[in-house]
Amino acid sequence: MKLIEFKNLLDSFPLIATVHAEELEAALNSPAEILCHMKADLLTIADVIKKVHEKGKYILVHIDLAEGIASDKTGIQYLRNLGIDGIISTRGKLIRQAKEMGLITVQRFFALDTQGIESIEEMLSVSSPDFIEIIPGVIGKVISRFASRGIPVIAGGLIESKAEITEALSSGASAVSTGKKELWYL
Repeated sequence: MKLIEFKNLLDSFPLIATVHAEELEAALNSPAEILCHMKADLLTIADVIKKVHEKGKYILVHIDLAEGIASDKTGIQYLRNLGIDGIISTRGKLIRQAKEMGLITVQRFFALDTQGIESIEEMLSVSSPDFIEIIPGVIGKVISRFASRGIPVIAGGLIESKAEITEALSSGASAVSTGKKELWYL
């Protein structure tokens, strides 16, 4: 699969079905054109790739989470030889290796705080993935989930505006922590 083709698919349907083995059939029957297998395993991945391609869809494998498949160059080569369209990884070295093999690459990052964001910027200059995935995508939802448990939630990391404070508090946070000095006076 060529990168431009992948981008065009996401332009027409901007959703990737993220699946484990038990959700595969539902994803194959969904309108999603691209699937991300989060827990691939050595024994079944060849059949999974075949099923996905028979449906005219594309598959990425989260290589860091694959069972029985090494998270190294040989593991990437193995998946490429099976016909995988691309990989997802948090590791820059694997991203570079997969790109060299002509695979689509998605580098996953956890955006937790300002230092983490700066680290992402540094890593991107070295790994140059085709796409990046930023996690979490919906922090308000996470705050709501845990605030409902009765334990007060303090929202912290990447809080840089009054609107972000308001959003965290309206999602159920009891307090917000920030290193942005001008926000200490609100």
